[in-house]
Amino acid sequence: MRFRDRREAGRQLARLLDRYRDNADVVVLALPRGGVPVAFEVAHALHAPLDVFVVRKLGLPGHEEFAMGAIATGAVMVMNPSLTGLEIPEAAIEEVVARERAELARRERLYRGDRAPLAIENRVVILIDDGLATGSTMLAAATAIKRQQPKQVVIAVPVAAAETCAALRHEVDDVVCGITPEPFRAVGLWYDDFAQVDDASVHALLDAAWEADPERAR
Repeated sequence: MRFRDRREAGRQLARLLDRYRDNADVVVLALPRGGVPVAFEVAHALHAPLDVFVVRKLGLPGHEEFAMGAIATGAVMVMNPSLTGLEIPEAAIEEVVARERAELARRERLYRGDRAPLAIENRVVILIDDGLATGSTMLAAATAIKRQQPKQVVIAVPVAAAETCAALRHEVDDVVCGITPEPFRAVGLWYDDFAQVDDASVHALLDAAWEADPERAR
């Protein structure tokens, strides 16, 4: 099974989350940028408010496509335990962390502007991305969210590595993975259109969601 694009993946994922529809406690949080088109469709289908939660992957120096960890809003940093034993210079790690913290701050200003984050204390938070490989980025997001005392934390993605879904079930209240193909290889292989989502597209989707959201209008 493959998805045409992220919007279609979001519509299919929403069907698996139908039990959360019309629940006033539910809030949908998208991991930018690829998670935003998916989350937009989920929030629309569930009649839930949409917000963004910024997380940045920490790419392994020289092999940036591989996540050695991730950082999230709230000064949370999660390192990939599979890297134990690798001799990565501390200065190289610090350089990556500093660069990604600056980018995280930039994106928060860019996407949110002067809008305050949605309140999530005592709410059901559904964290959404377009897929999961190692899961380090999503784990960082979930860790940061739990510090804000939500009622429940739910992770939902259209496609993921089976072992990643299994591992994350120990960290949150519910994990919904649309498909877990074997062999997995990479998230993008399961989309016909996996083009990079640019900042303008993120802005357009968030503006559309927020303009229609009575919670934002209060």
